[in-house]
Amino acid sequence: MITAAQIRAARALLGIDQRHLAQAAGLSVPTIQRMEASDGQVRGNVESLVKLVEALERAGVELLGESAAGGWGVRFKAQPSPNALDT
Repeated sequence: MITAAQIRAARALLGIDQRHLAQAAGLSVPTIQRMEASDGQVRGNVESLVKLVEALERAGVELLGESAAGGWGVRFKAQPSPNALDT
């Protein structure tokens, strides 16, 4: 699963806004806003969550689960491509 805080942290790492993430993931801005407003784990349809996670992974962000490194988090997998989120 992914948390709302992870989405916000991933955007901060990448230096992008909700509009840019929505475009890269093929989702609407209100969908990203709802996901980020979730309390704890993000609720939404599975297809939208998969699109979001795939967009972040393409950009080089790794989402860390609860057991990884002692807690939930995000980090760069490697140096992200400057155009990784361009669609």
